[in-house]
Amino acid sequence: MHADLLFTNGPVLTPEGRTATAVAVTGDRITAVGRAEVHELAGPHTQVVDLAGRLLLPGFQDAHVHPVPAGLELTQCDLTRAKTAKDTIAAVRAYADAHPEREWITGGGWSMEAFEGGTPTKELLDSAVPDRPVYLPNRDHHGAWVNSRALQLAGITRDMPDPVDGRIERDASGEPAGTLQEGALQLVGRLTPPATQADRLAALLHAQRHLHALGITAWQDALVGEFLGMDDPSDAYLAAARDGSLTARVVGALWWDRERGAEQIPELVERRARLSHGRFRASSVKLMLDGVAETGTAALLDPYLDKCGCATANRGTSFIDPDQLPKYVTELDALGFQCHFHALGDRAVRDALDAVEAARAANGSSDTRPHLAHLQVVHPDDVARFAHLGAVANIQPLWAAHEPQMDELTIPFLGPGRALWQYPFGALLRSGATLAAGSDWPVSSPDPLQGIHVAVNRVEPGGAGPVFLPGERLDLATAITAYTAGSAYANHLDDTGRIAAGALADLVVLDRDPFAAPPEEIAETQVALTYVGGTGVYAAQEA
Repeated sequence: MHADLLFTNGPVLTPEGRTATAVAVTGDRITAVGRAEVHELAGPHTQVVDLAGRLLLPGFQDAHVHPVPAGLELTQCDLTRAKTAKDTIAAVRAYADAHPEREWITGGGWSMEAFEGGTPTKELLDSAVPDRPVYLPNRDHHGAWVNSRALQLAGITRDMPDPVDGRIERDASGEPAGTLQEGALQLVGRLTPPATQADRLAALLHAQRHLHALGITAWQDALVGEFLGMDDPSDAYLAAARDGSLTARVVGALWWDRERGAEQIPELVERRARLSHGRFRASSVKLMLDGVAETGTAALLDPYLDKCGCATANRGTSFIDPDQLPKYVTELDALGFQCHFHALGDRAVRDALDAVEAARAANGSSDTRPHLAHLQVVHPDDVARFAHLGAVANIQPLWAAHEPQMDELTIPFLGPGRALWQYPFGALLRSGATLAAGSDWPVSSPDPLQGIHVAVNRVEPGGAGPVFLPGERLDLATAITAYTAGSAYANHLDDTGRIAAGALADLVVLDRDPFAAPPEEIAETQVALTYVGGTGVYAAQEA
């Protein structure tokens, strides 16, 4: 039988290395991998792709991403390119001036390091937009910047107490300062105009095009539900899955409402059945255990330090009762759900692992493949537990580098000893843990090659600063594996993530072979072609 698609003149990255030079695809599957003998499968209608020394590898998979909010933000006030306070304010003003019809100014993506203490004031925002309410989540979406008009509409005054799961930043006189943290976002976010179903579908398809252009063929949406004013993307996924416009393979992590308990589990079972269709499966549950280190809400075993290096009373926030978490996880595991944990601080990581251990003890070994995302601070005593419990380490490599948010807003408040426990990719690998990888886009760039660059170098792309904890670097093959086979494992997409006969033909052609260049040049690599099930979904113009 002749192949429908034939790649020649490799290299080809297979589980065995880069010895193959040719791959044949028939229908949606790989039918042969080898060298010159594979060329015999070419027929009169075979499409032949000459790799000309470019690397062919499995399609990348993002194990933790938020495409619909990212797509929506791209059409609103996008602040991701602004690096300074001046640039950020100018971008807000320019957007507001260009959209006088907008009742609210929404969007987001600003960088905390652009503002003193990571908390911009309402007065700065009032100078750009004095007459309309403004609501702008920051880059990590755990905080939001609002102006005086938004505070007024929400009824937020000096007398309003902080919500139990959040914080209203206040000035020296006790007045709301203009930044909201964690659960406090909802105080204003709930007032913003909701996107329509058509908006969400358009955002999903826009995001999908962008992800395909980066070589991403599958992902896990890390928040399918309503949260702090963010739209539930489930209707967009279901519509796209039904009409065939969802070309990626997607797992949805259903949101665990942290204000409720086990009574919501039957609803999750119903949502899993109702939402799973075609290339979309709602088979995971997202449990957000804590916040982020920059705002002091990541859950730590020992207290944060203050600016003087002295211990405070703050150990961060546990959004889900640690005493109840094992019960919830055990019940979800027994029902066949995968648990997808947001666990950033060392206490959150331990709580998640304790819950997985309780589920294993109660239910026995299972193939639910729980995974812990972010893993900024991991106590050394917990590193080996990942492999022992079969818990996947879901890493976001772009964050593991020296940059202002790390050096100014994190390390001083963790302290020099605990700062050495951050993003322990190498230690997790050496302990036998399975590594998956993701971006958390729109928190950071969804480009896997940028993430791979940092995983290997522990330096930002284009950066020349000191290496961040060099002992935690990964080699190139391992970093790629995290973004391919590792994330495929986390996504239960066992027919993907590798180039082998019988596997689905989810494939990426790069514009070069990064193994043939110095590690410092990895980030210069671009995607030339992307295929899902043997069908082209992206081609660079020069490809």
